[in-house]
Amino acid sequence: MKKVLPRPTIFTAFFATLVLFMSPDFLQAQEGDPAAGKALFNAQCAACHRLDQRLVGPPLRGVSEKYDRSWIYNWVRNSAGLIASGDAQAIAIYEEYNKVPMTAFPLLSDADIDNILAYIDAPPAQPKAVEATPVVAPPAESGGNVNQIVIAALVLVLLVLVVMLILVRNILTRIAAANGIEVPVTQSKPIWKAFAENQFLILVTVIFSLLGSAYFAYGYFMQVGVDQGYQPVQPIHYSHKIHAGANQIDCKYCHSSARTSKHSGIPSLNVCMNCHKNIQEYNGETTPEYSKAFYDGEIQKLYKAVGWDPDLQQYTGETQPVEWVRIHNLPDFAYFNHSQHVTVGGVACETCHGPVQEMEIMYQYSPLTMGWCINCHRTTNVNVKDNEYYNKIHDALSQKYGVEEFTVSQMGGLECGKCHY
Repeated sequence: MKKVLPRPTIFTAFFATLVLFMSPDFLQAQEGDPAAGKALFNAQCAACHRLDQRLVGPPLRGVSEKYDRSWIYNWVRNSAGLIASGDAQAIAIYEEYNKVPMTAFPLLSDADIDNILAYIDAPPAQPKAVEATPVVAPPAESGGNVNQIVIAALVLVLLVLVVMLILVRNILTRIAAANGIEVPVTQSKPIWKAFAENQFLILVTVIFSLLGSAYFAYGYFMQVGVDQGYQPVQPIHYSHKIHAGANQIDCKYCHSSARTSKHSGIPSLNVCMNCHKNIQEYNGETTPEYSKAFYDGEIQKLYKAVGWDPDLQQYTGETQPVEWVRIHNLPDFAYFNHSQHVTVGGVACETCHGPVQEMEIMYQYSPLTMGWCINCHRTTNVNVKDNEYYNKIHDALSQKYGVEEFTVSQMGGLECGKCHY
């Protein structure tokens, strides 16, 4: 006889099954884990696919609704097999994307693919907005403080002279009165007239005026050609804060000639396209001043300059020159070799160019004056450890100066011909 469960037992089993199907763990097992899917997507898919833009392959957002899940499993693991079998969907994708077959991923399980699809189907995250931080140029050299000190000293000396003249006058008046000499009381004169008749005050004033004028003239002419804080607007906005800061791109990846050349060089736009073929939009933090739409527009300027069609994923051949504005510029009579400092000397880029990783807009951080270079040569020890370039000269200079470490100036870094030839 067939055994029939009592009604309460049937309801209990049905309720338990319903709870099981509605539990978050069960739903996650069926739908996938977006966090795990993101890691898999970045490792396996991101080289050829984006969520919302066409790349080497099609955009992936919405594929779980467009195609059957079992078909997706077969396509991911062996797209070539599906195409060879005559599958209409597989052939259509193959023809649309220049007959480039998709890389097979036979080791991805159904759960792995479910996780990737869960990440793809998740709503796009909104970029985090932060308050705008103004870019502040570095303070000028200490010349401003020196000027204030000199002016204060001149004023103090002038006041001391005035007080001394008043004291001398009072002393002479008392001496005359003690000796019975009557000091005639003269009618007070206007200050300007009394000053004009006092040759000593006129002489002192002229001397101080000449000295002060010469000092300020010297300070003015010494600033000619010094562009510390210069911050021009470039034709394409390039944020060192994003590239060198947030993404930690090494300076010498873009300025590669700094290793072997006198100049650091302006990177070719092809260097930019090494990354921006795939990076078509900005997904980082934004500010009221620099929004996502602003950064995306600058990427489109790059595409226009190099003649890149992001939809077709190919170059059009229509290019436009980018007229970059030079920021750091030494006089023609001054010689500076980047490779000697960067490669041989091991000097970090930030030593001269400042905290580039924090600069939204690049500016000249250092004064680049002769005195600034000389002070660096006087105080910087030469890096001789594991540096074959300095092996022989290190032994000779160590014997000459009786030290294990020596500065650039001790090595001849202050000779005129080193920088002027």
